Amino acid sequence: MSITIYGDSLSGNCYKVKLLCSLLQIDYEWIDIDILAGETQTSEFLALNPNAKIPVLVTEDQQVVSESNAILFYLSQQSAFFPAQVYQQTLCLQWMFFEQYSHEPYIAVARFINKYLGKPESRLAEFNAKQEGGNKALSIIETQLQKTNYLLGDSISIADICLFAYTHVADEGGFNLNEYPYILNWIANIKSQKNFVPMTLSM
Repeated sequence: MSITIYGDSLSGNCYKVKLLCSLLQIDYEWIDIDILAGETQTSEFLALNPNAKIPVLVTEDQQVVSESNAILFYLSQQSAFFPAQVYQQTLCLQWMFFEQYSHEPYIAVARFINKYLGKPESRLAEFNAKQEGGNKALSIIETQLQKTNYLLGDSISIADICLFAYTHVADEGGFNLNEYPYILNWIANIKSQKNFVPMTLSM
């Protein structure tokens, strides 16, 4: 598989794709995109993704896939990271929808305001407002991880990759991960995977 990925190395959504590629040992070309410099608004990028968001994956035959979790689904087919049983597949997708609607809008946005923007006064109220929802999402993950080593059971899946990306740097959004010991253990388990790659590793 020969692919090109357009992304930002500090973005959790882009890191999901980079991490799965590393775990599956998929070769790819990385093209760094600077969101703050407007590089997702160029005519060239908009031709790939009219929604002007990263990551974007382009296959060797020029098929384009956007949305980070859709890319994870695409890359994980026929691998150990996507379950074989329909019910487990459904639970996997359930966690991935949870990430996009109940986790990412709080934790990722709080992190963006703090890490990317430097927590300006104009967005301080928004940053503070994200804390309750983010902690609720972390509590839901913590509850599941009290029962199972990974979100779907004893094996890592793209559900874990999906939620790991922003969870393991949630402290950068003002969340105290020390309050979630099962999440910390889960983070350590993922970091111990063969071919794990950290978010900040250069491409």
